[in-house]
Amino acid sequence: MCGMDQPALRSLALRDIPVPDFADVTLVPVPPGAPEDPAVWAAEIFSLRSGPRWILALLGLRQLVVGAIGVERADPTVFKVREVVGEEALVGSDDRHLDFRAAVGFDPLARLVRVTTTVRLHGWRGRVYFAPVRLLHPPVVLSMTRAAVRRLTR
Repeated sequence: MCGMDQPALRSLALRDIPVPDFADVTLVPVPPGAPEDPAVWAAEIFSLRSGPRWILALLGLRQLVVGAIGVERADPTVFKVREVVGEEALVGSDDRHLDFRAAVGFDPLARLVRVTTTVRLHGWRGRVYFAPVRLLHPPVVLSMTRAAVRRLTR
């Protein structure tokens, strides 16, 4: 039985990468009146045109240095919504160094937006690339999600 007494985590991110090398979940409370469409939340959270400046700077730095380990520069469409199933919108990419999924969900009863991330690493390039990302990912996603909440609830 799966009820309130037995926690469970289900997510499109875990559907695609059921045994991740890295995973995290970010939850941010949302005031009343916010949109409930998870695709709207995903697009806003991963918007490169309105993200926090320090995160945009980190993404720019990433684009400059990844070539040193043979990793391709990120395509601007990497954060495009792939699909929406129920209360989640899925963003993701498969690459030579890693596969990632980020499922963005909105819970209208709890008034929470949730970002579930899973990553599968490929070889030494993935491990080298992801070493600093592993440290930065939680605060980056939290900052991006909080910024999206502010923008969508103005």
